[in-house]
Amino acid sequence: MENKAIAIKQVLNRSLAKKAGIKSGDFLLSVNGFYIKDIFDYQYQISNENITLEIINNKTGKLARLEIEKDIDEDIGLIFEKDLIDDEKSCQNKCIFCFIDQLPKGMRDTLYFKDDDARLSFLTGNYVTLTNMSYDDINRIASMHFSPVNVSVHTTEPELRCSMLNNRHAGDVLDKMKVFADAGIQLNCQIVLCKGINDKEKLEKTIKDLVSMHPAVKSISVVPVGITRYREGLYPLEPFTPEESLQVVNQITRYQQEFKKNYGYNIVYIADEFYIKAGLFLPSVDEYDGFYQIENGVGLMAEFMYDAQNYLLDISEDKKLRKKAEKIKKHKSIATGVLAYPYIKELTDKACQFANNIKIDVYEIKNGFFGENVTVTGLLTGQDLENGLSSKNLGEELLISRTMLKASEDVFLDNISYKQLSRKLKTNITVVDNNGIEFIKALIK
Repeated sequence: MENKAIAIKQVLNRSLAKKAGIKSGDFLLSVNGFYIKDIFDYQYQISNENITLEIINNKTGKLARLEIEKDIDEDIGLIFEKDLIDDEKSCQNKCIFCFIDQLPKGMRDTLYFKDDDARLSFLTGNYVTLTNMSYDDINRIASMHFSPVNVSVHTTEPELRCSMLNNRHAGDVLDKMKVFADAGIQLNCQIVLCKGINDKEKLEKTIKDLVSMHPAVKSISVVPVGITRYREGLYPLEPFTPEESLQVVNQITRYQQEFKKNYGYNIVYIADEFYIKAGLFLPSVDEYDGFYQIENGVGLMAEFMYDAQNYLLDISEDKKLRKKAEKIKKHKSIATGVLAYPYIKELTDKACQFANNIKIDVYEIKNGFFGENVTVTGLLTGQDLENGLSSKNLGEELLISRTMLKASEDVFLDNISYKQLSRKLKTNITVVDNNGIEFIKALIK
């Protein structure tokens, strides 16, 4: 392959690379004599105990060969200009349920980029369709034994999958997954459920096909399609009604009972939205078997409530914590989405029992930006909060979830910063991590 020098953006302090004399701005030429194509090549080569790096000094242009001894799988501390080293692969599909196609015009360009890169699946937990991967790509990853790979399956029926993804090459997902499975790679699968398309008997076939690949298929999540108000010219989709949500829960619960009996755990998991929309209590945390798919929103609220309620129990049993909470006099407000509102309200009511001098108002914010079918807190925008709260007495502090903000930034999806919103609402805004313990601490600190 072509010899490619890779720009080193940063060398972590106290890392093995730092000790070896590598500096930011230098270039990596090879590892163990192999030229590096992408992050997979790099991670695979540095997993050895003894590695040899070829480094080009940025100032002198001289080539140095450095030998490093390390533990197996220990990172050496290099950060590259591009996370993947190579360019990200964009999605080749035109899925009928794609959320990005439902974004309004005029947002930041990066929000419209559709990634479908298996390397991001390994690095960040993204779900990928495998449609833009050749069998050479599949076999290369399989030979390196990178695991897990998260796959957006949606259906295992070839013709239906080609139709749902609008890609005539999308029908061989099971064949590609089998290559990973034969290499001992763990697979987590996602099914975006669309009413009247891949549900009911179609869903049954998909679940059975995937579970036939157990234990390689470790988990399966079933999540409802997200529908915004920007669907003009797109495939007609409808949200699940409460009655239909109940049918989905009942259908999958029967499989969970069967799989728990046969395999010792549920394997397939239902998104929180289905339970909540059906008017059901969320399952206990034990039913999520370690939360294999929590990054997919599956079990997120159950874990949040469990952690928060246990922390409240700690407060009730600790006299010092109780006395501290009782002394606090403050007026706070919370903004949350429709889906989470009853759970947040329940927790704040319980918290106020220990901090009865605190006034806490919880506001249920409807999503006007994307449309009222979008009920999750993480998709609320600055405009939604301003419209929903501008006439309210918010007190001295407004608490919002970090899920509302873009990753590593202080802005909402509509590019309004929470500091701008703070000035408009004339109150302090505190951003709270999506964690039950941190939420309770923020309430009664």
